[in-house]
This record gives sequence, C-alpha cells and structure tokens, in this order.
Amino acid sequence: MQRILIIGGAGFIGVTAARHFLSQGRSVTVFDNFSRKGTDYTFAQMQKDFPSVQLIKADIRTDHDALAKAVEAHDAVLHLAAQVAVTTSVIDPRTDFEQNALGTFNVLEAIRMSKNQPAIIYSSTNKVYGSLEHLTVVEKDERYEFTDPKYQANGVPESEQLDFHSPYGCSKGAADQYVIDYARIYGLKTVVFRQSCIYGPQQFGVEDQGWLAWFTIAAMLQKPLTLYGTGKQVRDVLFSEDLVALYEIAFDKIAQVSGRAYNVGGGPTNTLSLIELLDQLKAWGYTVDPSRSDTRPGDQPIFVADIRKASTDFGWQPKVGVKDGMDRMHEWLVANKAAVIKVLG
Repeated sequence: MQRILIIGGAGFIGVTAARHFLSQGRSVTVFDNFSRKGTDYTFAQMQKDFPSVQLIKADIRTDHDALAKAVEAHDAVLHLAAQVAVTTSVIDPRTDFEQNALGTFNVLEAIRMSKNQPAIIYSSTNKVYGSLEHLTVVEKDERYEFTDPKYQANGVPESEQLDFHSPYGCSKGAADQYVIDYARIYGLKTVVFRQSCIYGPQQFGVEDQGWLAWFTIAAMLQKPLTLYGTGKQVRDVLFSEDLVALYEIAFDKIAQVSGRAYNVGGGPTNTLSLIELLDQLKAWGYTVDPSRSDTRPGDQPIFVADIRKASTDFGWQPKVGVKDGMDRMHEWLVANKAAVIKVLG
C-alpha cells in the first residue's frame, strides 16, 4: 500500500505515522482541519524534512467532496481525527459526537462509495470498556493493582464487555462498532485499535489529554499541576513509534485481520501511575507540588491492555520501555521548548 491518507495527520500520532511512511518512500497525504494546538508547528516541521508530503486542509464533518476525492486517490486510510478528551465531551457532547461518531461515519461512507475502497485502520480507545467497576483493585503505596490474577498478569482482553461511559466513550464506541460492522456488512477492509495511553516526541499534551507529556510540560514550564484522585491511577503506556510500527504491519495484513478489534498499549510490562510519573519528574530535577482534586468522571483506577491478540496476529511487541520512551519524549520537549511555550503559553 503505497498511497496512504492520514486523517488527523497533523496531530501527534498522525505526524509520527506520516514521518514513518514517508521515510519508506510511500506517498502520504495529510487530511486535517488544524483545530488542535500544535498541529501547525508539527506539520511545518515535518514538511521541512519531507517536502513530498501532501496536505488537504478540510474537516471530515462537513467537507464531503474533499473527503470523497481524497479517499478515492489512496490505497489505505489511517483515521486518527477525533475529539480526544473525556472532560471536553462532558462540557460539549454535541461537538464530541459530530467529530467522533459522525466524522467516522462520513469516512466510512466515503470509502464505501469509492471505487477502490481503501483499507482503513481506526484509532479507538480503551474507554469503550467503561470504568470496569466489576473488577476489584487493591491499593498499594504508589499504584492500584487488579486483584484478579488473570487481569494482573495479562490486562483487559477484547472479550471484556463494552460499556460506554461519558459522551466520549459513547462517540468513540459507536464509531468503533461502525468500523467493525462495515467490514461485516459491506466487506470493507477495516481494523480497530483500542488504544491505551500513547506518548512520545512531538506531543503537545494538555491537562485533558496526553497526561505524560502534559505533566512533563507543566513541570518544565513551572505551570500549576492538579492531581485528580489519589494519583495511584495506573495506565499502560505505549511509545508512539511502537504504535506506528503496528499500523504498518496491520496494513500489510489487512486481508487476514479485517473486521477485528485489538487492544493496543504497552501491556503489563509498560505501566505507570501518576505518582510514579511525579517521581520521574523529580529525578529529572523538576520541583513539582500538584494541588489535589476529586476523581474525574469516567476515570478508571487502573487500565492495562491485554495485547496478546495483537502479538499473536501481527507478531508485534512494544520495543521501547517506559524509562527510555519518557527520556526521549522529555528530550524532544526540552529541545523544542520555545515552540512549546508558543503553542501552550
């Protein structure tokens, strides 16, 4: 698949993916409305390194003709465009629905109506599983842990019941199911990745999304930090380059895996709590003294993805460990401090 359309391609994961495919000599077109902070900067930097990258500045919610033409001209679609924060979805559920559910529907319809019907990878979320209230946890000194040995050893599998919490969970979950069903009903080549916390260079994290980058940025710029809940919440974290490597494999194997959903994250060997992140910030020499607030809606005490299905079907495993990945993210933020200040203030 030589011609790749990355919808939401000016964002953090999109630029990482675009750089990866461009470095292989593939044709890449970025389709983005540039509504997210930092997209102008990350796209401009990529364009300097890869002048061949194509750009369509448009919106999947409204620019139907542009979307249809873009889809028709490509062999594969990586759909990353989304409203990405639970808190924002609670404040403005209509926009959240339009960007996530309606936007994805528009992408699927553009593919279904096209002559070549390119393959599509959809970037979903672990939030489709809800708060996992039926799974008991134990509170340790710096983190929560599952009490069930199966979940403690492997994480949450794809067989876990879907349970959409928050407007964000509903909109992403509805899109997730549409993508799966369009493979079943219309024969489209689709794959869903229910992603955990993705981090890495070129990430302009904010409080509502991109927590590893946000905490690092706030510490670096001496901005106020808020710790919601106990700080012992745990997530598995995946370095962005490892995710993009999986995208490549999935496109290559799309015929064998079409219509399936996969949990994708760092897995049980790459987990981090907020308190442990604060310890790392202190190790880098930053002074951090966050204020405290109540747990936010839909915040799971612990989520760790069971990635065995992805490992089996794709022969894929994360290669970048948490410490190495965080160091590389931190180095990029320090090197691009002026841009971070300009983008985030």
